[in-house]
Amino acid sequence: MSVYTKVGRDELTAWLQPLGQGELIDYAGIAAGMQNSNYFVTTASGRFVLTLFERIETSALDFYLALQDKLAHSGIPSPRPLADGDVRYWRWLAGKPAALLTCLPGAALESPGAEHCRAVGEMLAHLHLAAANLLNPLPNPCGAAWRQATGEILLPLLAPDEHDLLADELAFQTEQDYSILPRGVIHADLFRDNVLWDAAGRLSGVLDFYFAGEDALLFDLAVVANDWCADDAALAALIAGYAAQRPLTEAERAAWPAMRRAAALRFWLLRLEVRHQPRQGEVVTIKNPDDFRHLLARFRLAPEALPR
Repeated sequence: MSVYTKVGRDELTAWLQPLGQGELIDYAGIAAGMQNSNYFVTTASGRFVLTLFERIETSALDFYLALQDKLAHSGIPSPRPLADGDVRYWRWLAGKPAALLTCLPGAALESPGAEHCRAVGEMLAHLHLAAANLLNPLPNPCGAAWRQATGEILLPLLAPDEHDLLADELAFQTEQDYSILPRGVIHADLFRDNVLWDAAGRLSGVLDFYFAGEDALLFDLAVVANDWCADDAALAALIAGYAAQRPLTEAERAAWPAMRRAAALRFWLLRLEVRHQPRQGEVVTIKNPDDFRHLLARFRLAPEALPR
């Protein structure tokens, strides 16, 4: 969540009025993440998060916001979008489609333990089950087709060692058949900074659903494992928590090493894209793509089986 679009106080005050949340008290940009402009907004009714969608098609917003509303009403601690009197979840603000969502309590953890990984695994399985019957889901916007197309665009911009690694991995991934795996709506970006924990250590919030879409459920689990699990105990706890709610198939177990590579590739590409094709912003967080290059290289050299 970064700030690319500035919002004036008067225009924000007018925009908030149909939502009936009282007088605007304060607002401030949030300098984290990479894709949208976000502000903390405080009104007479409480604290909210305002998101201005920088590159998301307006036709997709109905899906993203309906997903969060459904999850919030299904017991998943997801931000709930506020609707105006015409039951609209988003309206134009500063030239961008924008939505106001509930602000969840808690804080992210930099170094989660095995118990946190188990809780995230359980929550992720509940999320997959709760979203299973959502009508007309969008495909994963950074799925296999995006990875191939983005990789091909970036290849000429890379140093020889990175070029060769990316070219070889793209070729490997095109040989994989993930269509046989269980599919559904996935979060696709469930990093540590997108999960909140309360003071008692309970999971209190799941954030940033704007990469969500339909894909192999295993891809979501691989994304989480790549960011959350620093050791074997953490990985075993994550998988145990998930499998207790949605048992994994043998096909998923067989695909796990390749899927962890696909998940590492996806975020390496996303960060390479920001490095080589940056967007202008007032406050922009640029993350190091080398972390996922090293992770991908590790998985290629030493594939790891899924814990039982």
